[in-house]
Amino acid sequence: MSQVLRFEWSALGRPYHAARIRFAPRARDSELHTHADFHEFMGVVSGNGEHLLETGTLPLAAGDVVLVRPRDRHAIRGSAPDGLEFINVAFPSSAWQGFLNLTRTNPTGSWDAARHPVVFRPDDAAAVVTVFEHALRSFADEPGHFDLMRFWIDLLPFVSPEELPARASGIQAPEWLAKACTAMRAEENLRLGVPRLLELAGVSAAHLSRTLRTAYGMTPTDFVADLRLEQAASLLAATSDPIAEIAARCGFSSQSYFTRCFTAAHQVSPRAFRHQSQRAFVP
Repeated sequence: MSQVLRFEWSALGRPYHAARIRFAPRARDSELHTHADFHEFMGVVSGNGEHLLETGTLPLAAGDVVLVRPRDRHAIRGSAPDGLEFINVAFPSSAWQGFLNLTRTNPTGSWDAARHPVVFRPDDAAAVVTVFEHALRSFADEPGHFDLMRFWIDLLPFVSPEELPARASGIQAPEWLAKACTAMRAEENLRLGVPRLLELAGVSAAHLSRTLRTAYGMTPTDFVADLRLEQAASLLAATSDPIAEIAARCGFSSQSYFTRCFTAAHQVSPRAFRHQSQRAFVP
């Protein structure tokens, strides 16, 4: 069973978390894990390594920038002769989505649609490392939200949808589906569930189901359920709102039903998760 990490366990109230991480060559892999409520950018500073995924292994090399989404189950390994060194910057998924919407970045949703963590290979590796180093220094000095915005803004010129690797299956999610899935992250859409996803997609229920299975490997019901649980985890960690209110905001019919779904997905109750999110955690 993989470990599920929550943003507040390491951020402790700060807008983002940054760390320099080193893996010696042929050292033991990091623990297989997923993210409950946050995205992260990995900037490879030096060396080589491997990104271990459920679907296989992808190489990591100096200069690579990797966007890891909450659903990605992954681990890291350093390779000979020098191992792997990277800077990791993690931030709440809700804040990241707000930034993408505000700046109209990646409007087709291809970054979320990709089957694997998204790998960018910018031409100016030194400049990219400088961006990550600055974010790391700012984190050491009690960062503000501006520091997170600056990191995103400074990094964006080095990454773009055109740099996405080819899909392993050779199948690209159509633009209408990517846009509909991105729009579903808004709470007003999330509360309305699959009927709203169908309305945003503008296709028949059968066509939506077939295309979503082909592109993302899940049914519309499962897709909406995952989004609701992701948003709920973010609200539990970042707010003091009553659990019943969070359940309603995310589209669950009752607090008891929400508690059953959340506990089944995360192996911890919403109340216990909120309590744990107030404790320090170092990956």
